[in-house]
Amino acid sequence: MEACGPTRHTFYVLDTNVLIHDPNALLNFEEHHVIIPMTVLEELDKLKSGKASTAADCRQAIRLIDKTLADAPPDQVEKGVPIQRGKLGPNGTLAILMDKTPIPAHCLPNDLNDNKIINQLCQLQHKHPDSRVVLVSKDINMRLKARACGIDAEDYQTDQLLDDISLLARGYHQVEGSFWDRVKRVETHQRLGKTVHDVQLVDNVPALHINDFIIDDQGFIGWVKSIQGDHMSLRDLHQEQLMHQEAWGLRPRDVFQALAMYALLDPDIHLVNLTGAAGSGKTILALAAAIEQTMVSKTYRRIIATRSTQGLDEDIGFLPGTEAEKMEPWLGAITDNLEALHMDDECTHGSVDYILDRVPLQFKSLNYIRGRSFQQSFILIDESQNLTPHQIKTIITRAGSGSKVVCLGNLAQIDTPYLNATSSGLTYLTECFKDFPHGVHIHLQGVPRSILAEYAETHL
Repeated sequence: MEACGPTRHTFYVLDTNVLIHDPNALLNFEEHHVIIPMTVLEELDKLKSGKASTAADCRQAIRLIDKTLADAPPDQVEKGVPIQRGKLGPNGTLAILMDKTPIPAHCLPNDLNDNKIINQLCQLQHKHPDSRVVLVSKDINMRLKARACGIDAEDYQTDQLLDDISLLARGYHQVEGSFWDRVKRVETHQRLGKTVHDVQLVDNVPALHINDFIIDDQGFIGWVKSIQGDHMSLRDLHQEQLMHQEAWGLRPRDVFQALAMYALLDPDIHLVNLTGAAGSGKTILALAAAIEQTMVSKTYRRIIATRSTQGLDEDIGFLPGTEAEKMEPWLGAITDNLEALHMDDECTHGSVDYILDRVPLQFKSLNYIRGRSFQQSFILIDESQNLTPHQIKTIITRAGSGSKVVCLGNLAQIDTPYLNATSSGLTYLTECFKDFPHGVHIHLQGVPRSILAEYAETHL
């Protein structure tokens, strides 16, 4: 590969997992030189025809690489083809790093694909000592190996909106004492039978967003409907009424579950993100609200339930039966919570079978959601912390007219090796939609599942 442009350039070399994480990653390095090793292309080729949900991402990445390289001759492909960016014109280059014999003093045994790529980067750095070669990978171990060989290595963070997960919005703000002590002026009126306060605060509150909740120690709960500087419009949610909500016989156990249920039952809210520790009530609240709105109020025609589970895409094909039967073992949390909703019935098992027969509840694999459009559906996505930002976008865009999407997840239990709490699609979605007027995010607290579960969550 020949150097071009300024004397000091930066070569960003993309690992396979980066292109699976974001198939459009090569477009996100602006004016820099992007390199894809031949070994990465071979790995994409092996993965593109599998049954895993990553296969579609591989194909998309391959198509973009092909479109970018177009009809460039081999020497130009190795040197670097300008990346066309529509009306903005070319900016940056894309090149393929050919799989040539490494330099004699290569760092690692040439037996693993990761080692081959790192040895190629050593060769590239040796060839261009005045240039900076950077490996971009989601694999922390590969980054460590590259650094040990003298190659700079970085995580792919273009779609990572937070550096510290503690900064992630919780969906509500708890105020010590009385909220009204912070109010300079207030006008209260009724709108469509709801109490609304237009308030001016003593100080600005930049941390607040539309549809955030304000909770004070005196029992006041306000729902932020508009905000501009120190002026806010708050819908007054009476705590007693919130705590007496009911969905399919289920009542909230604390104020946070009450806020979640309120959002789940509001037809004007089209996206609800529920995060929280195991046993905080995410799934049972969402399921109760889904059944209530399909069987009683008829707001939605059906419930679409799916989840992201590490290994699901590979294993599902080996299970017997229809798509729904294949999905049932992976959606045991849904049926477990159905049993919990009917545990006081004379025959719990019979009640669950009765509900499954009559509730339009469909279990869908993530593989079969791509390309679909779900109208008037309550779409329930469990374990969504294991989705990449690109995957979460693929699913959310499946919501058709009159549909509601509910994402459930625990950012402390991420199973996929190339994601963490800050790079998870659930975190990405929460940050991107924090000013969406039809979206609500609630972080549930406590572990009401049992005293044992609560102790385990805090002490293990």
